[in-house]
Amino acid sequence: MTEFEFATKIFNAGGRAYLVGGAVRDKYRNIPAHDRDYCITGFTEKIFEEVFPNAPRFGRSFPVYSVAISGKNCEVALARTEKKSGTGYRGFKVRFDPSVTIEQDLFRRDTTINAMAIDILSGELIDPFGGREDVLNKKIRAVSEHFTDDPVRALRAARQSAQFAFDITDDTFDAMRLCAFELKDEPGERIFAELENALHTDKPSIFFRNLERAGLLHVTFPEIDNLRGKIQPVEFHPEGDAYEHTMQIIDEVAAVNKKPRVRFAALAHDLGKGTTPLEMLPHHYEHEKRGIKVLSDMDSRISLPKDWKKFAALIIREHMRAPRLNMPGKIVDLIIKIHNSKFSFRDFNDIINADNHGLPPYLADAEIILPKLLTVSGKDAPPELNGSQVGDWIRANRIKIFMELHE
Repeated sequence: MTEFEFATKIFNAGGRAYLVGGAVRDKYRNIPAHDRDYCITGFTEKIFEEVFPNAPRFGRSFPVYSVAISGKNCEVALARTEKKSGTGYRGFKVRFDPSVTIEQDLFRRDTTINAMAIDILSGELIDPFGGREDVLNKKIRAVSEHFTDDPVRALRAARQSAQFAFDITDDTFDAMRLCAFELKDEPGERIFAELENALHTDKPSIFFRNLERAGLLHVTFPEIDNLRGKIQPVEFHPEGDAYEHTMQIIDEVAAVNKKPRVRFAALAHDLGKGTTPLEMLPHHYEHEKRGIKVLSDMDSRISLPKDWKKFAALIIREHMRAPRLNMPGKIVDLIIKIHNSKFSFRDFNDIINADNHGLPPYLADAEIILPKLLTVSGKDAPPELNGSQVGDWIRANRIKIFMELHE
């Protein structure tokens, strides 16, 4: 079923079908749409299910269906209005019936660039809030005062700014500030979802800087906010405090590595500096140890994926040691440790390289060195050895191989 055939079916049953959301926005950004979502007016659930009896329904508070259109499963929602009736994202009264217009549905949306629709049959653009102009002018603007009804919209605006390289308008920053009170009680998974989306952008630092400007960083990511003002030795960090350093590193890593797990580890590598006692500044002795505790606290709030937490912990522990190791035994131990972690040297090195402005030779050549070290295994150990003696023998012979490679 093509998009036009879908819209014709809706029209013949008394309704109207509109393309909405990101696909409309991306049309005016002159880029291909990743997904195509639809909104239907003039329909009840009963009528929709009669016209599309095989379309699965999902969503608890309002009807959303999955329909195969032009070879893809697309979301199709009945037009609805929302009225604030409590706190948080569940505190809404939702109305969906044939009288709800497309303009009313667009009014409930977050920013103007996401509050446009195209009538599929006529091709008409419905743009009551100036979304097309904001796309062309690269602006993120709240649709209305109802922006604050869902406090996570503040994070979405910050993320959209990073995603599209658009500027947030001053009045929208004002609206974002009003979200602080409710944001502190939002479920951690909603905060994490926006963090993950932000880490997929080309310059994740824009997301955090927007939250900082809106006065929301301390509410949403206190571990990052705590880095602000934590000065560092200027000879090593001319960019400024630990926050500025972290923003620089996350963007540098994002430029060479697309994995959100790796970008998160770049964000987390200096978390311990946020807890450095003031009397110790500008030094941050043992911030690696403190960073593990801060990472654990962050995980307890927003439930990080296990592999994110594991890789970030590896980076936090090793990012200071790795560039400075010169004893063959410790170098071999770290190479084997990274291998056993199941994470790649490429991912590890991308962060060390950004943080240290270069790689030590053993890390640059780690993928060449590792196979040679692994030629030594316990099955080759002398039969009279047992227990820890076998491990000591393996390590000694691996060190010997490493030293021979670097003669």
